[in-house]
Amino acid sequence: MFAAYFDCPGGPENLYIKEVMKPDPGEGEVLVKVSASALNRGDLLQRRGKYPPSKGASDILGLEAAGSVAGLGPGCSGRWKIGDAVMALLSGGGQAQYVTVPEGLLMPIPKDMTFIQAAAIPEAWLTAFQLLHFVGKVQEGERVLIHAGASGVGMAAIQLVRLAKAIPIVTAGTQEKLEATANAGAAAGFNYKNEDFSKKVLEFTQGSGVDIILDCVGASHWEKNINCLSTDGRWIIYGLLSRGEIHGDLLARLLSKRASIHTSLLRPRHKEYKERLVRAFAEEVLPHFSGGASPRLQPLVDSVYPLHAIAEAHRAMEENRNIGKIVIEIPVCFKKGPLQ
Repeated sequence: MFAAYFDCPGGPENLYIKEVMKPDPGEGEVLVKVSASALNRGDLLQRRGKYPPSKGASDILGLEAAGSVAGLGPGCSGRWKIGDAVMALLSGGGQAQYVTVPEGLLMPIPKDMTFIQAAAIPEAWLTAFQLLHFVGKVQEGERVLIHAGASGVGMAAIQLVRLAKAIPIVTAGTQEKLEATANAGAAAGFNYKNEDFSKKVLEFTQGSGVDIILDCVGASHWEKNINCLSTDGRWIIYGLLSRGEIHGDLLARLLSKRASIHTSLLRPRHKEYKERLVRAFAEEVLPHFSGGASPRLQPLVDSVYPLHAIAEAHRAMEENRNIGKIVIEIPVCFKKGPLQ
């Protein structure tokens, strides 16, 4: 089969299409013929050599995929059959023609959804769901500040906060992105580049602040985060787009508010945790993607790139051009060589 690959860490120009062995499903695994995958910040970090695959995981890029069941390994429970349309949470390997997946990390694709749309769900939506419910324990009526509100995780989090009957507030870097978050359900949005979002959040909440912060930015926002975090608030860090080193009296500021910091990464979690997460999501959230559901959830696809143009997709994400998810379409046939 063919897959997106790189030999040396570096820029997007290092990516190329490589012919590799098609994987065989092991015990309890399903072989999926991939129609579409999606791009995540983890893919960019892995390409730079800063986020290696977990032990035993594929070193091919791709943390999510949508396609059809093409094979079943020994010991499968019988839940899936050949030809089923599925989407998968992966530890790697999604940007290839085939990938093997533990059967408990598959979800059915809603009947009225395309592979392109489905590929935009697993990693981003399960990340947002995990942060809000497994880590943050969001409650009805709470206020949730979502940084990078127009990202794939951000747009998912806005809708999931609404589903939980809580109040989503976002930051983003352009007016276009703020308008997109408002259309997705954000109650308020602030441009972190030209205004003090902490002051705006406090004004919007009448001085109370927010109960939860979903933060993929890190150190550059730390003081403003503390300023607008409520007493007993939860600050959840799941990325460091700026940096990780903080200079200042962070602990005293946290202590004064009885606030807590939680950190979370999804990719390195063990299989049993991920299976529990997928089950909860499939039961509580997945039905809301189907027609007639209320409220109706919708994955937002920013753009679609064929696999041979994955280098350009990486550049688009690195330049923060996307609103929602960048999806990678996997053609049936390939030409080997450098990528665009």
